[in-house]
Amino acid sequence: MELTEARQKFIEAWGKLGSEWGINRTMAQVHALLLISPEALTTEEIMEQLSISRGNANMTLRDLIGWGLVEKQHKPGERKEYFFAEKDVWVIARQVAKERRKRELEPVIKILDELSKVQGDAKDPTYKNFHKSVTDINKLAKNVDKTFDAMLKADESWFWGSILKVFK
Repeated sequence: MELTEARQKFIEAWGKLGSEWGINRTMAQVHALLLISPEALTTEEIMEQLSISRGNANMTLRDLIGWGLVEKQHKPGERKEYFFAEKDVWVIARQVAKERRKRELEPVIKILDELSKVQGDAKDPTYKNFHKSVTDINKLAKNVDKTFDAMLKADESWFWGSILKVFK
């Protein structure tokens, strides 16, 4: 397989994987392109290499910057903006975990905390079932949050060593 074909295959696979994780396919493909590019790229270069429109490229780059996965760079003497993705996979994983925690897990925990305070008749089977379900899901969500917290604070070798101990 030639490098050009391999790069394209990686971009397509990263895009598919991203869409399965609930991330826009184009967003994942732009991230993949920037991830495997040794130099920062302009919007025009991204558009050309991925065959996407300027609007799509601009919106996607804004989203990636918002996720903390891409940075905008300026080169002295040039007016164009360049975009660069972090290459360290551990840093990327931590950033994605941080954003998913903020965007998905924290709002769910807030709602579950509210719902777990709902009052009712302890003898009512509907209330008992509701309260148990909400409490159990809340407990699980908070354990996932603790795991995210450990991941965000840990260095890579400690984190994976700790995870592997769990499965031994």
